[in-house]
Formats: sequence, C-alpha cells, structure tokens
Amino acid sequence: MIFEIDGDKLVLTAPNSFTLRIVQERFLPEISKRALPFFSAPPQIELRIEKRSAKSNAKPVMEAAVASKPIAIAPAKPAKSPNKLNPALVFDTFVTGKANQLAHAAAIQVAETPGVAYNPLFIYGGVGLGKTHLLQSIGNLVTKQNPQAKVCYIHATNYISGVVRAFQTKNFDEFKQFYNSLDLLLIDDIQFIADKPGTQQEFFYTLNSLIDTNKQVVITCDTFPKEISGIEPRLTSRFTCGLTVAIEPPGLEMRVAILLQKAATSGSPISEDVAFFIAKHVRSNIRELEGALNRIEAYARFHKRQISIELAKEALKDLLAAQNKQVSMENIQKTVADFYRIKIVDLLSKKRSRIIARPRQIAMTLARELTQLSLPEIGNAFGGRDHSTVLHACKTIESLRNSDSALNADFNLLNQTLRG
Repeated sequence: MIFEIDGDKLVLTAPNSFTLRIVQERFLPEISKRALPFFSAPPQIELRIEKRSAKSNAKPVMEAAVASKPIAIAPAKPAKSPNKLNPALVFDTFVTGKANQLAHAAAIQVAETPGVAYNPLFIYGGVGLGKTHLLQSIGNLVTKQNPQAKVCYIHATNYISGVVRAFQTKNFDEFKQFYNSLDLLLIDDIQFIADKPGTQQEFFYTLNSLIDTNKQVVITCDTFPKEISGIEPRLTSRFTCGLTVAIEPPGLEMRVAILLQKAATSGSPISEDVAFFIAKHVRSNIRELEGALNRIEAYARFHKRQISIELAKEALKDLLAAQNKQVSMENIQKTVADFYRIKIVDLLSKKRSRIIARPRQIAMTLARELTQLSLPEIGNAFGGRDHSTVLHACKTIESLRNSDSALNADFNLLNQTLRG
C-alpha cells in the first residue's frame, strides 16, 4: 500500500483490487483513526489501484473496471450496537467502599431515574478502578427495568471511528439520527476525543440534544473534566453541568473484600489471610487484583494444591521480587523529598516544623504500605524514631486523607509513582 496526503484527502493506492478490498473491509477504520493527527479535521479517504505499465501481465481493463466501481464504506454507526452490554457487570457484583461510595450511589440513582437525577453523570478515576463496571451496571439496570429503552454503550475510540466514517460518506444524517434517538448513552474513556475537533463538535451536538430532551448521558474519564488537555471549553463546561464524581484507588479493606467476592464467584474461595496477603502486595487497581487472583488460582489448579499464603507467595514470586527491587526505603525517601522540595536529611532530622513533619509522616505511611519492613525498622530508617511515632504518623495521614483532598491527591500520586 502507498499512502499519500493530497490536501485534505488521504490517498491509499493498492497494488490490486483484492488488496484494496481487504483494506476497505478490515483496516479502513483503523487507518482513519491513525490519520487524524495529520489533519485539522477527519480526512476524506480515497482508494485507488496502482496503474501498471503496458509490459505488465496484468489486465489493465479489468482493473480499471474494478477501480471505477463505487467503494461501499460501512455506515456511520457505532462499532457496538445498542444494548451490547456485559450481563456480568451489574451493581450486585460491584464492591463498594470509601473509594467509590458516591460514584456507586449516583450511578444507582441515575439508573433508577434516567434523565432526571444527574445529567450528565461524569465518573472519573484511574485505570482499573471500576468505571466501566459502573457504566455497564447502569445500562443493565435500565434495560432490566425497561426492555424497550434504547441503550448504547460505546468506547470513545469507537465513537471517533463513527465520526470518521460519517465524514467519509458525508452521511451525518444517519449518524445523528442514531445517537439522537437514544434513551441512554454510555460513553467510556472520553479523554480519547482530545485534540480531535471534528469529533468534539459532533459529540457536543449529541450531548446537547440528549440532555435537552431529558435523555440520560453517562461519561467516564481518567481525569477531572477541566484537567483534560485538548478539549474545547464549551464541552468541558457541559461535562460538569450535571454531577462529577471520582473513584479513588481502593483501600486495604476494600481490596480484601473485592478479592473475597471475586474468589467466591470464580468457585475457588480463599481465606481472609490469603486475601490480606494479596491485597497488601497489589495496591494499584482492581484489574491488577483480579490478575493476581487469577494467577494464584491457575497455579493452584496446575499443581493440584489448596490455596494458601505459601502458594500465593510462589505464584506471585515475580511480582513480589519486582516490588522488593523497585520500592525501597531509599526510593520512598528520595521521591517524597523531591516531591515536596526538601532535603532527605531533613526527613531524617529531628525538625518538627510542618513543612518537614508532614512529608515525613507521608513517607512513613508509604513505607508501611509499600515495603515489608516492620514499624521499628521504618522508625529506625527515619533517624532512629520509635515504632509508636511511625504508627502515629500512619494514623494521622489516614485521618487527613479523609478530610484533606489536596493531601489525599498528593498521597495517591506518590503511591502510583513509587509503584511505577
């Protein structure tokens, strides 16, 4: 294939009609998506067949005839049809805790009274924290209560592909008619429409149309709306006119509850001791928790052994080794000191000013969470402090995280940075 940019068009030249048809049927949406950064608006795509010289054994007349036929491009509909939901993702299987209580409550209210409570509902948080689970739970409850409701779950990248095809075919009527007819639009990972002005414009019109007609829209994102770079201000404003809720990384007890439920659902229940062991070593998100549990269950089945802490250590030995190598006390102290722009020697000193004491308490708390060191060992690493000082620091930071959103955000960022 030869790729050329001709003004606002992307010209694809295939060596023969067979290759052209394969590209058209299988790869056109992906090519369109990858071409977007090179154009100010979604480009028109022209498909051609390479002209051959007179000495070629090919039949130019036949190729010309094939090339002259109009190329049928798929209609500008989303990649997933309405009601294409995962029936396993429901509210009953969603584990709640401090990290997601508000998001869970808002999602249930929206599902029970779509278009009335919060519109749009905007849920944001890091990868693997349950945003998609909540999104699909809303869709499943709405369709259960009203089987006639027209519901569409779609990932933002598929929405972008729909916009691109609409540009190619100049068939926006069908595209707009489909989305404007929905009762519930669930769109995942909206951050992917950043720096795509054509898609943002169409989504702005869709969003306005649905909200103005009391049709429900639920959006997920990896960050707070106003922190998404490359998004038009009018769209950001629309995102925040309903309710914006965050999902935080789960705490230890919540991670344990998730593991116990997942294990019970899979038919391989585990003890609380095993769940606590896994939860202490996998802290980032629910997806990684599930991956660790799946690995342990598979290891137990293969070796025909009961799941225990010893077996869990064997199954996760690579993960544990990587953690022990990456998260050291020195790394924690350096990372915290750099973050707060203080010297490591200050963290280890007897200074008690808040500008030093608070980062020291955060570093101690991170050390307790991210290493296997005991409280006395952590205290000794911070200038020979007593274990009770470390315990007091951990309790103080835990309390402040519930009341000080800025400190909580700092702690989560440091935690994620150290975990790599």
